[in-house]
Amino acid sequence: MSITNNDVQHVAKLARLNLTAEEEQTLTGQLNAILKYAEKLNELDTEDIEPTTHVLHVSNVMREDETKESLSIERVMRNAPEEEDGQFKVPAVME
Repeated sequence: MSITNNDVQHVAKLARLNLTAEEEQTLTGQLNAILKYAEKLNELDTEDIEPTTHVLHVSNVMREDETKESLSIERVMRNAPEEEDGQFKVPAVME
């Protein structure tokens, strides 16, 4: 698989980029170099390798829920620019 100038032009158009001919050539070469390097992975024997979702063995990284005391409404409302009935008052966005 290789990238052509047409591919670069197409992606540039989708991204609304204005590339010069020199930039297109440069990007085409760089993208082809990346693909060539990635194709080296096909040379590896991965038949006996189990698929993983993470490079490290990770299991149950969740912590236990702990009940903690939260701030009082009065303390929270001290930071409110406007407050009404114990709630933040914000400008209406719909009528």
